[in-house]
Amino acid sequence: MLVPKKVKYRKWQKGRSRKRTVETRGLKVSFGQYALKADSTAWVNSRQIEAARKVLTRSMQKSGKLWIRIFPDKPITRRPPEVTMGGGKGAPDHYVFPVRPGRVLFEIDGISEAEAREAIRKAGAKLPVKIKFVIRG
Repeated sequence: MLVPKKVKYRKWQKGRSRKRTVETRGLKVSFGQYALKADSTAWVNSRQIEAARKVLTRSMQKSGKLWIRIFPDKPITRRPPEVTMGGGKGAPDHYVFPVRPGRVLFEIDGISEAEAREAIRKAGAKLPVKIKFVIRG
């Protein structure tokens, strides 16, 4: 699972609303030939990234190469169940990556377009965002 080795701040604030913004970075296919691009907004956690990675590597079967273009570094805190109000913010529970529309999440190369479409469709089912298949060019 993807977890940062070292962080500057253990606990972050939530941030602004994720509905209105559009991504400005990571919009182009840079490494591979085909890519999985986000069409909606969500927090993608490390378990979901790992599940999508497993699907992509299985469907490529030693022939292709995979690039993961996101890394979960935003800590999400959680209080234990049945704890009364007060007592401060909870301990970090897991890490997420805030995805905005237009962000390239995964790139693949070394397989045919039909295989890539199917692999990306399966990987997209593991993610909480609407996805789009993109070809470099």
